[in-house]
Amino acid sequence: MKKLAILTLLGCTVWAACRTPKTAQTASDSEKAVTTLAFGSCSDQKRPTPLWDDIVAQKPDVWIWLGDNIYGDSENMDTLRAKYDKQKSNPGYARLRQSSRIIGVWDDHDYGVNDGGKEYPHRTESQQLMLDFLDVPPSDPLRKQEGAYSAHVYGPKGQRVKVILLDGRYFRDPLKKENKANVPDPSADMLGETQWQWLEKQLTNSDAEVHIIGCGIQFLANDHVYEKWGNFPTSRQRLFDLLGKTKPKGAILISGDRHIAEVSKTSVPGLGYDLYDITSSGLTHTSKPREEPNALRVGKVIFDLNYGLFTFNWNQKPLTVTVQIKGDNQATYLTQEIRF
Repeated sequence: MKKLAILTLLGCTVWAACRTPKTAQTASDSEKAVTTLAFGSCSDQKRPTPLWDDIVAQKPDVWIWLGDNIYGDSENMDTLRAKYDKQKSNPGYARLRQSSRIIGVWDDHDYGVNDGGKEYPHRTESQQLMLDFLDVPPSDPLRKQEGAYSAHVYGPKGQRVKVILLDGRYFRDPLKKENKANVPDPSADMLGETQWQWLEKQLTNSDAEVHIIGCGIQFLANDHVYEKWGNFPTSRQRLFDLLGKTKPKGAILISGDRHIAEVSKTSVPGLGYDLYDITSSGLTHTSKPREEPNALRVGKVIFDLNYGLFTFNWNQKPLTVTVQIKGDNQATYLTQEIRF
């Protein structure tokens, strides 16, 4: 029988197991410096998947799912399970599972309902199916936690990366609409108080050099009419205030959902460096090219199939993190160097 252990590191649950695929993290793995980390979103299990071979070729230490990991859109758990099984059996994704650690969080279509929040009646059962898909062990605390938020720590002190994945669905208040369009609702909340308190603990006095904070929907872009943190302006400002208060080293936001890729940037009082949001979407389908407003954008909008790739240049002073939006046949669409 293969041995399975649960470790706790810096207040974060870390999976440790003597098994393959490489969806678990051993104690020795946790002390190895991460040099590459890849992420993506919006993968329809029915569509062709031309990017997995490109992603595997990058040899990422970690792969992060950022939501719409399947297109489930159902209150029937058997339907969701079958779609997850189809996704998991994809040969290209199977190769990635063998070579990289897999972590992730959901957005709406894999949650079970488009644009859904805490009103979705099967969120508890759906969470267990997502954790099955991610190979989270049955004894992991995430199995008993309300909400799919999690934190993961990689690397030795001085080269430590903390990945914080926020659940923007389980506790989220319903969207406010006027004439069928989303409008900001200052009274509505994104994360729920329990998750807010947990996030503050993850950021306070953290000894990581880089903090990657992910959520299914965009944090910064605020000019479009679709789902975004800007629909919850009080929560968006609370996040900025929390970052300014806790002052984590090297915070970078990552997001998905939009079927485009882009880089956004803003300044947060008290943070001491520019805050970037790297959006990568989608893995199997994207929107048709169009005008896409975003006053905070850096560079261009990408409408090709894409994924995101972090490279950590630990030997450079100041620390440099290179973020690329990559595509099929090893294409590179965007490159952004972030220095801390």
